[in-house]
Amino acid sequence: MARTRVWTLTATAALLAGLTTVAGCDAGDRDPEHVDVAAAFYPLQFVAERVGGDEVRVTALAQPGAEPHDLELTPRQVATVVDAELVVYLRGFQPTVDEAVAQNAADRAFDVATVEPLRDVAADHEDGADLAVAHEHEGIDGKDPHVWLDPTRLATIADSLARRLAAIDPQHAAGYAARARDLRADLDALDREYADGLRTCQRRELVTSHEAFGYLAARYGLEQVGIAGLTPEQEPAPRRLAAVAEEAQAHGATTIFFETLVSPKVARTIAHEVGARTAVLDPIEGQQPDATGDYLTVMRANLAALRTALGCS
Repeated sequence: MARTRVWTLTATAALLAGLTTVAGCDAGDRDPEHVDVAAAFYPLQFVAERVGGDEVRVTALAQPGAEPHDLELTPRQVATVVDAELVVYLRGFQPTVDEAVAQNAADRAFDVATVEPLRDVAADHEDGADLAVAHEHEGIDGKDPHVWLDPTRLATIADSLARRLAAIDPQHAAGYAARARDLRADLDALDREYADGLRTCQRRELVTSHEAFGYLAARYGLEQVGIAGLTPEQEPAPRRLAAVAEEAQAHGATTIFFETLVSPKVARTIAHEVGARTAVLDPIEGQQPDATGDYLTVMRANLAALRTALGCS
């Protein structure tokens, strides 16, 4: 399946040349009362808003309801990158964002992978070498990008973001630090909820359509069994489907998880074959258009789904 195109220098230059025709997107159009932050996708937007508070203006590049892997920037979004005083992103996760940052904001970018080094794909799966090769084509270079699904790692990213914002806006450094501490307290509480909630379970195997939960599984002693690889819409090979079905049956899996932003077809196929049900486990790559909660809300919904699926007492 065709994936997000990595822009060439020519394509990016053409978009930048057209920025003057986009209303309200003139270069240098910054808010003097706030630090302008561009956040590449939802979890980074959440952290930027919590740490930045009223001192920042956060613009999300990936819109609610859209799969962030597939993001292709519009001229207006490129203008957001050009004008941002800080771009918070994860290099390799969204190739078009990488290209826009490299061309227009390399000196104003915060790559969260420089704070929390990414896990090797091979660390999570016996077929990790094959998955790593597949995902290297998408720019991740054999690494699992879903670092935000470990709340302790996200807290470390928030601490580092507070320091970056303080360097841009020293006058409000104390506020950034205080809000980062508050967010860390919330994430530490969430971590304890997960540790307590998943401590005593009948099963430890997490069967999911999208292999996005390696960080969560590693943190809480679960085993991730992914039907497809790290790319949500990657089509699994027939032998992979057969292997997952066999493993699910061997471990008595009662639930096959699928995510919110891609089709549940493959998960339902496996569930039908092994006599299991399906349920949603959200990798929180993006937000639903009608979302009423935040990252913490979704993580707690994920915990409830896991406890039911794994037979936790």
